[in-house]
This record gives sequence, structure tokens and C-alpha cells, in this order.
Amino acid sequence: RVRPCGTVFEHGPEDGRSLTALRPSAIEVVGQGTVAPLAISEPPQDWEALEGMLLRIDAPLTITGQHDLQRRGVLVASFDGRLFMPTEVAAPGEAARQVAQDNARRKLLLDDASAAERPARIWYLPDGTSSATLRSGSVVTAAEGILDQRWGEYRLQLTAPVAIEPAPRPQPPTVAGNVRIAGFNLENLFNGDGRGGGFPTPRGARTPAQLQSQLAKLVATINALDPDIAALMELENDGYDRYASIAQLTAALNAGGTDWRFVETGQGPGTDAIRVGLLYRASRVRPTGEPAVLEGGPFDARSRVPLAQAFRAGNGPAFVVVATHLKSKGCNEAQGDDRDQGDGQACWNAVRVDSAQRLKHWLDSDPTRASSKLVAIVGDFNAYAQEDPIRVFLEAGWQDAFAPAPGQVPAHSFIFDGQAGRLDHALLSPALAQRLAGAAKWHSNADESDNVGYQDAIDEQNRYSPWRSSDHDPLLIGFDLRTR
Repeated sequence: RVRPCGTVFEHGPEDGRSLTALRPSAIEVVGQGTVAPLAISEPPQDWEALEGMLLRIDAPLTITGQHDLQRRGVLVASFDGRLFMPTEVAAPGEAARQVAQDNARRKLLLDDASAAERPARIWYLPDGTSSATLRSGSVVTAAEGILDQRWGEYRLQLTAPVAIEPAPRPQPPTVAGNVRIAGFNLENLFNGDGRGGGFPTPRGARTPAQLQSQLAKLVATINALDPDIAALMELENDGYDRYASIAQLTAALNAGGTDWRFVETGQGPGTDAIRVGLLYRASRVRPTGEPAVLEGGPFDARSRVPLAQAFRAGNGPAFVVVATHLKSKGCNEAQGDDRDQGDGQACWNAVRVDSAQRLKHWLDSDPTRASSKLVAIVGDFNAYAQEDPIRVFLEAGWQDAFAPAPGQVPAHSFIFDGQAGRLDHALLSPALAQRLAGAAKWHSNADESDNVGYQDAIDEQNRYSPWRSSDHDPLLIGFDLRTR
């Protein structure tokens, strides 16, 4: 027991998120006391009433984000399972705002009770639990600490180690069907000058060793999925000769004796620093006709230029695969309708909607001249499942290959700020949707810790494994398209 004397002040930003504190001039110890923790089994309607109290959480907490674990020893946890992006599970606007409010109520940060940055070890993790192998989706039990509000969020400043039920790493998925298509955002595959120099790259690997780790992880991921066609995003836009990123990725895949080829458009597509690409197994499918690209409008400076190519498998019908990557949600340079409208869709939604509408009209015109109604759009839309760019296609009769059944948990592919959702989609024309045989996301990346990735891998095993080969999870879809 103490008797402090000092001045009350507000610590932190002057925007309502500050912490009321005492700057002491003297602290007198006047005796000893004990405090029993208050047990709670569900999130309160208002955390404010519990601020400053010693709490014991008598309910499982799901680890739903770990982006601040290495830097500040903080985990994002939540009651009642994962937190999902509001516009992944609800329409933009009021419905999404209600989900956001419920997320805020269910969310609780687990903090290490220290202001130190880059701690050498996370003291509250159980023995044998490494921050490198702690996946989102793991479950925390026996969390006890003092609740405070710091930097606008409620945190449990832990006073004892926690118990953790680790989420296992999932096996690569398999899907039915005789033609399999993968979609994968590579998280900036840049290879310098392609000759061992040019590092650090503008994006991606900072050293040749990091590039080798990145390539090894990407190859391990694609090989594990074993697709016939791979639609790729965030490739360096550096041509098609043997020094290009797409050529060196293809060569790395073929080092194991396979027969990968890439679709070549001569230049680009587009002039952005990154581009989309299509790879295919020559022994399984063959291109039909020439590739097609959609340039102009939002695809000049914002969304990446889409790439379409028709294929056949055996004597089966022609089908078209479209690789696409729409404008990101970052607000830099956003003006007018592209500013954040407060409906949960963040910035540049107007550009993404315009991009989606142009893409749909372009595909209606049969740009590959394949005369096929079997079309799959695969890629990173930078839009969650309920957002406007996705609805452009759904309202026109296209099908979401990963639409969850009622009551089913969505298959996320990305985690941002502790909230999971799908930025990566496979949208199918009505005719192709009838031939869908299976769809799966491999949660090999988004749930993993950053220090498993190619830039921060902490040991040899992680440096060349498929885990955290990107910040996006790959997808795999199967179709009945081959006729013998």
C-alpha cells in the first residue's frame, strides 16, 4: 500500500486516446496489501469500467494478429474466435460499422508490461513456444494482468506467463477436378539486375541471399500446390528475357524437372513497377491464341493491367484465365470520391469499382477471341468479399469460388491490424462455375510470424520453407475441364 503525492496529467496524444496518469513528487509506503484478480469470462460492454484493475480472463482468447509481437511484445487477441474485417462479413456502411464496433469490444491486446522495443525474448510466452512458430489462430488461456488504455486501445499488461494451445501448420490443400488453377500474390518478387547485382531492390529482397530465400519459398509453395496454371501478382515489371524476375522464377520451378512456361506479352503488361503474370505447365495445358491485356483508364497509373490468356487441357473446351491486381487501399494521393468514405472500404474504392466495371465489360467482348464462356478472374482485388468491386461481378451473375456457406467461417487470405479477410479472389463466369470441383486457401502465410519470412528468417529451416513466402495466402481451385 502506498500514498502517492503528485500532479494528474494526460499522457499521450491529444485526441481522446491519452492515458490519465500521475506524475509523482513522492511515494510513501504505508503497508502491505493483497489484490485478488477479477475474473471475467466474456468481453464487457464497456472496458472503461475495468481500467486499472487486475483481471483474470476465464475464457479462451484467439490470437488474431501478431504484427507488433517482435517490436513491442504485443499480441492481438479476441474473445469468441477470430476478428474478421467488417466488409468481409457485412455490407459497407452501417452493417460494417456494427461489426467494427463489436470487433473493438471483443479485442484485447496482450502486452509485455514493458516499453522496451525489440525485446530479446517474449517473457510471457510458455517455455518451448517461439515467437517464430506462434501462428494466428492459436488460443491463449490463463491470461492475467492489469488493464490499461494506451494509445487508444485496451491492453492487458500481463503479470504472469500465459498458456497457449498452438494452431498447427496446415498441410497443402488438394482439390478435385482435372485442371487446377492457383492464385498467388508474391509480395514483390524483384531480382535486382538479374545478374546478382542491383541490391537493395526498390521493393522486396534487400540482398542476393534474401532473393534466394524468397525464390526458394515461392518455389516450395507453388510445388506444394501443384497447379496446372498459376496467376501471379507483384512480379517485377522487367521484361521477359532470362534476367527477368518471371523468367528466373520459372527457371527455379523447372530446376526440379518440371515444364513450367510463362505467358509473354512482349512488354509489360503495363508500366507500373509491378505486374501480373501467368505461368502454366506445358505438359498439362496449352495456350490457345494470343494473350490480351486491358490498358488505359485506371489501369494506367493505379490498378495493374490485367492479363488474359485462353488455354485448353487435352481435347477439352477452351477456358480463359485472367490475372488481375487492383489498386491498394493506401490513402496516398487519394482525392474526391477516392478518399475514405467511412463505410469500411478505405481509400481508392472508386478506382477499384471503375477497374472492375471496365474489366467486366472487356471480358464480355471476348478479348482473347477464344469464343469461350468459361472464364476465371484470379487475383488480388484489394477489396474484401462484401465490397463494391466484388459486387460488380456478383450482381452480373459471376460466382465467388470461396463464398462461405451459411454459418461457415470465411477462408481468409490476409490479416491487417489483427483482422482477417479475403483480398485474393477467384470469380467465375456462370458457365465456368458449373464446372467448379473444389476450392481451398492454404493458410501458409497470413497466420505466420514476420520473422519466418525471407527478409527476417531466423534459421536455415525457415529460410527455405514455404512458410511466410508472402504476406498473402495462395488459393487453389479445381475444375472439370479435360476431355480425353
